[in-house]
Amino acid sequence: MGHALHRLPALAGRALSEPAPSRPADVRVGSATDGLTPISMAERQMGATWAGWASLAAVALSALFADQLTKAIVTSRLDLYDQAHVIGPFSIHHVSNSGIAFGLFSSATPIVILLTSLAVAWMLSFFARSGSRHPILPVALGLVIGGSVSNLADRIRLGHVTDFLDFRYWPAFNLADSFIVIGVGILLAALVLADRG
Repeated sequence: MGHALHRLPALAGRALSEPAPSRPADVRVGSATDGLTPISMAERQMGATWAGWASLAAVALSALFADQLTKAIVTSRLDLYDQAHVIGPFSIHHVSNSGIAFGLFSSATPIVILLTSLAVAWMLSFFARSGSRHPILPVALGLVIGGSVSNLADRIRLGHVTDFLDFRYWPAFNLADSFIVIGVGILLAALVLADRG
């Protein structure tokens, strides 16, 4: 017993001087060495898919066709500045507009053409990078692009666009203007809902 007690200080000194036996690090698969930081994760593809591009094109072409068709009907049935009363304050009023939506910037056609072209190019670039971010994007951007391209084509071809939807207390507009406003509204609503979520 005394001999064992005599050896305790020596054993304790040896235990302190020798390094503890190494154990394998506790590292989880898919994590950093601290076991907390992920080193890899599945990334969701945000770029537009072929289906997204097809949806965008279908909506944009439909908006462009509807706008061009209604303008053609109005110009063939009503002379410039003529109008046909429909109901209440609403009438079909054939007017021309060299500006943007609702008659704004009517004296700056070249600038409007340039800005519209840049806006359409930016929207296409944005959709290419983020088309899969939200399922509503093809519809919203399709409406905005279709309306913008339809009015842009008229400005380049004719120097003005045809407006005909007149509610008396608001500048006359056309379907393209409506599609642009609706598309922007859908985008804003989607952003608000996503933020709340």
